[in-house]
Amino acid sequence: MRWFKPNLRSSLHAIFSAGASAPATELPEVTIDDIREAMLALLMRVGADRFPHVARRIRYATDVQALWFLRGDLMAVLASSHGEAVAREELAEVSDMFENSLPQGLRSRPSPLSSTPKE
Repeated sequence: MRWFKPNLRSSLHAIFSAGASAPATELPEVTIDDIREAMLALLMRVGADRFPHVARRIRYATDVQALWFLRGDLMAVLASSHGEAVAREELAEVSDMFENSLPQGLRSRPSPLSSTPKE
């Protein structure tokens, strides 16, 4: 005979943990639509009609991770018309918008190429 049935155990847990509430989660400052609009705005400067497949992929991305991985396509488009240095600066603004929206493993790591050499 089992003394502690699963429903009894879960109800006791509910009684004793009722006082402790979960910490309130912060709402993201930047939404997925804000990121999408920023990416599409950069694409419009180049001419979205020249790259309809990139515009379509950005427009119909289902989550923040999909938009994160589309930064590479957007970088290629921007670099082809403005050059890599300008494209990198423009895309850095969009990349900053992902700050609190991504899991820890998907965040950018500091690049040795972007830092100044130490003397």
